[in-house]
Amino acid sequence: MSRDAGTGVGRGPSAIRVNVGELVLDGFRVDPDRVSAAFEHELARLVRERGVPLAADGAVSVESLSGLPPLPAGLSARRLGQELARAVHAGLSGRGEVTP
Repeated sequence: MSRDAGTGVGRGPSAIRVNVGELVLDGFRVDPDRVSAAFEHELARLVRERGVPLAADGAVSVESLSGLPPLPAGLSARRLGQELARAVHAGLSGRGEVTP
């Protein structure tokens, strides 16, 4: 994750970029493209509305997030994508273990 330049006094970043290299969906029987689309949509919404607290002081790079809650295997692709995005955003908000 990186935050692009363009901050000023009292202003947030002009752009936030989150790059998720891989989502591993072990134990789920869903269309991965639909999960990915729902994930991207929900994560973009959360970042737009709530920001990324771990990047509040400048650019940050996170290798992995762990300690995130397990998700039930019976979720629809849309719901799974949303829940994954919420879990990732929670990790980026300081809830969960971050590996720099």
